Amino acid sequence: MPIPDYQTLMLPVLRLAARSGTRVADVSDRIADDLALTQAEREELLPSGRPRVLHNRIHWAKFYMSKAGLIASPARGRFLATETGKALLAKAPERIDVAVLMQVPEFREFYRNESAAAEEAAAGGKPTDTASARTTPGEQIDVAHAALQAALRDELLQRILANSPTFFEQLIVDLLVAMGYGGSHKDAAAQLGRSGDGGVDGIVNEDRLGLDRIYVQAKRYAPGNPVGRPDVNGFVGSLVGLGATKGVFVTTSTFSQPARDYVRHLAERVILIDGQELANLMTEHGVGVRSYRTVEFKRLDEDFFGEE
Repeated sequence: MPIPDYQTLMLPVLRLAARSGTRVADVSDRIADDLALTQAEREELLPSGRPRVLHNRIHWAKFYMSKAGLIASPARGRFLATETGKALLAKAPERIDVAVLMQVPEFREFYRNESAAAEEAAAGGKPTDTASARTTPGEQIDVAHAALQAALRDELLQRILANSPTFFEQLIVDLLVAMGYGGSHKDAAAQLGRSGDGGVDGIVNEDRLGLDRIYVQAKRYAPGNPVGRPDVNGFVGSLVGLGATKGVFVTTSTFSQPARDYVRHLAERVILIDGQELANLMTEHGVGVRSYRTVEFKRLDEDFFGEE
């Protein structure tokens, strides 16, 4: 039989996740057995050549359900059903798909922002097949790209949190150097390693000549644990004590609104980089990511066909 689409796979994936913590590979094998998929179907690859179709669709089913609070990842590579997910299963649903997930406000907001699906959200949620039937190929490409970028940001932050604080510090060094700060990689690492200056974790040169310095604070917080104004205020106090005028505060979480409002009216220039912006910068500057496929699109050259 053909491999089910990712929405059809949501219910069996959630059922397996409700039994115990599991992995995509284990779920893939179990679902393949239940569906009696052939060996060729189990090993079928995406047009890009990787990954396998079944793995990819299970991954997307898991990812979307996690955004709706039905699935959690207590450890790297493993996931399980939350109490919310188990409660949904207790209602014996015949199907779980995007339309069902749209009933959760957090997922609806995510889908609207990351998948350009404001129209579907306003209509109460429609399966993606319905949406694609009403959009141009160009719009479908943009939606797909946004969804891939959203998934990449989510995965980047999960991997950062799964690693050690030392790894996070090194990541900040790599990113700052990739962005053109700190001079050489060695110099940036040495500067960032100077801890113990109150609320300052490190110092990097703004340019290769070292004409000005930027003070850095980095906090590896879990999602749902925002950095508040007191933390930012402490960092600013350290800048003032050092006679500094420029600072960057990086977190894997978010900043509270009072913290963001506070830095807008400072004499010092303080930039707040939250988890989403951190992941965006890593993607833009090639830190922790790499290109695996490039697609070039062409359009009509109107000038070529113009006649005098």
